[in-house]
Amino acid sequence: MKTISTCVHDIIRHQPFLDDALARNIINFSSLAADLQPQVEKEMRKPVKQGSIIMALRRYSPKRSKFNTRDFQKLGDMIVRSGITEFTYLNSKDTVAKKAQLLNAVKDKAGVYLNYSSNYQESIFLVSTSLQPTIKDIFKDEKLVNISDELSSITIALPEQNTKTVGLYFYIFKLLAYEGIPVYEVISTSNYFTLFLEQDYVNQAFMLMNEIKSRG
Repeated sequence: MKTISTCVHDIIRHQPFLDDALARNIINFSSLAADLQPQVEKEMRKPVKQGSIIMALRRYSPKRSKFNTRDFQKLGDMIVRSGITEFTYLNSKDTVAKKAQLLNAVKDKAGVYLNYSSNYQESIFLVSTSLQPTIKDIFKDEKLVNISDELSSITIALPEQNTKTVGLYFYIFKLLAYEGIPVYEVISTSNYFTLFLEQDYVNQAFMLMNEIKSRG
């Protein structure tokens, strides 16, 4: 049988921003209880007193992230690139061959950007805007799902052992969300992390990342 405590704890665990704020002891329990009350009553299917929710909050033990904000100082150089277009195509039996054709078409073109990823259903190409005619020609017989231009990217060199650092990406996305900066696409490798943003947000995001590096 579900109790008020388990209900409240489940709600918090699915809201990482809230969980983080509780871990830092910067939330007033009474105000939070009032805010959670309608959702708790809906899930419990009965009236619930705010005092019971406050008791559940006091018993909650938020998981403190192993990530320390000083780890931001370990982030490496940042590279900003503009003039990027994203193409999304449905996969077909010819997709792999056409990817190879695209790579062959750009192998001798200096300074162009090309990155692609795929899942079982779609393939995504993030390319220099100058490659639009090439992409459109090679994939003219494929099903185009979406095209978005006027994108920019910020590539960040990650610190050593970043794959074992818990919470690094969470804090980056949390800070971007707090500033109202939408992330259009993300690509991550072992040593680099790239954010793709609409052109209007790239300067704001770059200044934010510089700020957190210096404050970390």
